[in-house]
Amino acid sequence: MAERRRLRRAGGAVVAACVGLVGVSGCAQGEGGSADARAGGDAVEVLHQAADALVSAGSSKARTSMEMATGGTRVTIRGEGVYDYRVRMGQLKVLLPQDPAGQSEHRPITELLAPGALFMKNRGAGVPADKWVRVDTGTLTDGNLVTGGVTDPFLAAEVLRGARTATYVGRTEVAGAAVRHYRGVADLRVAAQGASAANKGPLAAAAKGFATARVPFDVYLDDDGRIRKVRHRFSFVNGQQKGTVAVASTTLLYDFGVATDVRLPKDQDIYAGKIAEG
Repeated sequence: MAERRRLRRAGGAVVAACVGLVGVSGCAQGEGGSADARAGGDAVEVLHQAADALVSAGSSKARTSMEMATGGTRVTIRGEGVYDYRVRMGQLKVLLPQDPAGQSEHRPITELLAPGALFMKNRGAGVPADKWVRVDTGTLTDGNLVTGGVTDPFLAAEVLRGARTATYVGRTEVAGAAVRHYRGVADLRVAAQGASAANKGPLAAAAKGFATARVPFDVYLDDDGRIRKVRHRFSFVNGQQKGTVAVASTTLLYDFGVATDVRLPKDQDIYAGKIAEG
């Protein structure tokens, strides 16, 4: 039990750091011809296949941002790195915002995303700089959709397997790429049922842990069905302040097929000591 409490405290590190700063512990037809007609024909089915299209792509670079709002205060956490969809592993550098006093930014946190686990380096709170903290994502009530300060790109894609309603908005561009824009609402419980084996548990946990299992989203797919940008809006209850925190998580994917070399830490490099509170 002590070990599980330690992991939960570590897992909340990134979000807790930012939450602490703010004082809270059918389908429209667009222009574009027959391709758009097919896209708008069954938007829900198209979105259910978006995660599979990423696996076919193999890998990509990723940029993420996570905005948290409570009352009139908003903070943003940003990340950047690579992800390999075939092995469900990624590496991101995560930047926390300045504190309210305008002090210098925190050191970047390196995060490794893997099936069932989140590894963090430069975690702070008493953890040596050369050590990793490992978090069992199966213990997280949000399924690691929020805890790490970024949403695992493949997990973000699998949320779309729970799309219950979706509208084809039309064609546009994202970072110079021609895309189709969809808007809808996903149900995390349904997403868990259709997800890959590694993500069934996290999505089911999130369905219970968030204030609601309904997740509004906007997603932009290229002509190969790959996600170029997806924005989810989550809502969770902050236990300490007994308020609801709104979270908007945005993931931008590009440079598909890029080489990746994500390696998990060796056992001796994983910190086993006490994690400081806060």
